[in-house]
Amino acid sequence: MAHIKAGKTTRGNRDSISKRLGIKMYAGEKTLPGNILIRQRGTRYHAGLNTYYGNDFTIHAKIAGVVAYGKKYGKTTVSVVTV
Repeated sequence: MAHIKAGKTTRGNRDSISKRLGIKMYAGEKTLPGNILIRQRGTRYHAGLNTYYGNDFTIHAKIAGVVAYGKKYGKTTVSVVTV
């Protein structure tokens, strides 16, 4: 008989928990100091004016203001500007 009647579950059949990466605040949104702007792995986006990197490349706001995105030397930067 070439049928499989009852098989065990495979070893590598588990899925990892998603890390919820990505942009958390878009251009034009108001932000406060310490707010997370982007969660990322590596430097896909670069910290611009009034922002800083966390230990895992997360970009945070330094001051209260409005989020702005731009390009500098071909790289996408995230900044916080005062209004």
